[in-house]
Amino acid sequence: MRIDFVKCHGSGNDFALIDARDRMVAALDWAAIAPGLCDRDGPVGADGILLLVAGDHAHDFGMRIVNADGSEPETCLNGLRCVARAGLDALGMDTARVKLRTSSADVAREADLAPGVATIRTRAGPASADPRAVGLHVASPVIDAPIPGLPNPRAFTALAMPNPHLIAFVDRIDVAELVALGQWCEARPALLADRANVSFCEARDDGLFVQTFERGVGLTNACGSAMAGATHAAGLTGRIAFDSDITVHNPGGRVRARATGPAGGDAVTIAGNATWLYAATAQVDFASGAIGGVEIQRRYPQEEAAWAAARA
Repeated sequence: MRIDFVKCHGSGNDFALIDARDRMVAALDWAAIAPGLCDRDGPVGADGILLLVAGDHAHDFGMRIVNADGSEPETCLNGLRCVARAGLDALGMDTARVKLRTSSADVAREADLAPGVATIRTRAGPASADPRAVGLHVASPVIDAPIPGLPNPRAFTALAMPNPHLIAFVDRIDVAELVALGQWCEARPALLADRANVSFCEARDDGLFVQTFERGVGLTNACGSAMAGATHAAGLTGRIAFDSDITVHNPGGRVRARATGPAGGDAVTIAGNATWLYAATAQVDFASGAIGGVEIQRRYPQEEAAWAAARA
């Protein structure tokens, strides 16, 4: 069958976005085609598939994300911005409540992060340091401390955002070290049977710089929930003040972030881009997972140029 999709990105975290508000479309086996659609050597290439799905009595619409390996995480805040833009545009709204896999999020249009950069604000949380929420098999919360049984001696903060995150503040990010630990987590060790996103974070004069090995994806340009988790972790460890706006950088770009802290419900607000690259159709075979016949219907060069200028 042929599917319509929009290739888009949030902070360089790129996706194939599909309008699946029709329940028959939502019920298709998207995990079966995720490896082929996301294959970087294939005709599309992406970090994951985003599904804009129907809402319910408490939500205006919903979001599902399917990672490149076919797994479905609890959320993806970079992807959420893209789904939010699509949902807000489809419904003619400026704010909405969005149903996620295990939680909800508030989204809204926001003043442009930079000229011509479509910007969406998301509010997610509460962040939780409860090891059970993180899926970490230790006796007590881990805040800026080594994790017993982890093959890395650094101090980590373990948070559910609601995705599970292990966040270490470092003087300088060692990508090889990050990848090695991320791959260890991908093997589903007893300590982290449901895996975790692993991030190294540098505290800089102009904010934070975060790089992430994302569960089910690998090393990414950006991970929205990791940027949110790093902001909250920086507040918990006294590296930044809660309730203050900061810039969070990543290899794919930057966002504005604010963590409320325990007094404000441990929520994190992220404002960042939701950039359209092109709209296309593709021929997909859900039985074999094959992808082909990609036809680009429309490109968005102005949005690409605006984002490139914002990153310069």
